Parts: sequence; C-alpha cells; structure tokens
Amino acid sequence: MDKIKLATVWLAGCSGCHMSFLDLDEWLIDLAERVDVVYSPVASDRKDYPEGVDLCLIEGAVANTDNLELLHQVRDRTRVLVSFGDCAIHANVPGMRNLWGAESTTAVLERGYLELADTAPQLPNEPGIVPPLIDRVTPIHELVAIEHYLPGCPPPADRIRSLLQALLDQQEPPHAGRDLLKFG
Repeated sequence: MDKIKLATVWLAGCSGCHMSFLDLDEWLIDLAERVDVVYSPVASDRKDYPEGVDLCLIEGAVANTDNLELLHQVRDRTRVLVSFGDCAIHANVPGMRNLWGAESTTAVLERGYLELADTAPQLPNEPGIVPPLIDRVTPIHELVAIEHYLPGCPPPADRIRSLLQALLDQQEPPHAGRDLLKFG
C-alpha cells in the first residue's frame, strides 16, 4: 500500500498546533508507517512545498504576502486541506491586528519597531526577506476551500489523532460534540 503524502504548514501563529501534533507521542511511530511527511516545519527541512500532497494540516492565519503565496501554493498542490487550530479557523490572536482597522499594518509596525524600540528605531524593509503585511489578517477558509476544520488553541493531541485516523481510514472525521464546537 502506498503511503499518504502528509504535509503540515505554519502561517501566522505561535506554532502551538504543531507542538500539540508532537504530543501524539508514540502514535507518531504508527503514523509514520502510513504516511510520508513531505513538508513540515517540525519534521522536514524542505523549503519548497511539493506537488501531489494528499493531506495537509495548515496552522495559522494569513497575515503577510508570504503567507498568502504559500497558502495558494498549498491549496493548488494538496488534495485534502485541514484548517488546523483557531488561528487558521478564526484568525485568533494574529487577527487582533484587525481591531486597528484599515491602518493596522502601519499602526502595528510603528508601535513595534518605532515607539517600543530601545535602540535604533526603524521600520523593517528588506524586500525578499521581510514580507509586507497584508491589510487584514484573514482565516484561511476566506481565501481558499477547506475540506476539514480542527478547532482548538491548540487542538489537543487526541483530537488531532481522531481526525488523522479517520482520514487515513478513508472515513469522515467526527464533526460533533462539545470539543469540536467550543472556541479555545
């Protein structure tokens, strides 16, 4: 039996969802028998997102141009996309920037790099290195189609395992119960 090509992606967020993924502990060994991890910030050193990915867990909101470009690449090259955690689903903490309105990109940068700077205040500007912020931090389903949602901040390991197990067994993951409806 061919292994499933699995990817995980981290956009604007804290990496807590990936840490929770690592909390799968010994089950990761069982998972490794059924999947090839082809792209991941915690399990691969690959820099470019590959073609023909079967399943991707994507963490974080879209906050800058690099996030947006990677999201579209992931969607184009992935069969099943899972919105992984509350930042991906709701924009969560990264989305707090949206409270400043249309001027949020300027306000955030000025506050962080000018007003709060201890020494040498300057705005980051290094094309190709520092990606420009987009006007609004956006949950991923507002930009691309998503097949499944995995809520939580972060989703607990048992919820991640339940979703992955169902998808690997070609079953519909559970979409009911308090744990899949609550925020946080």
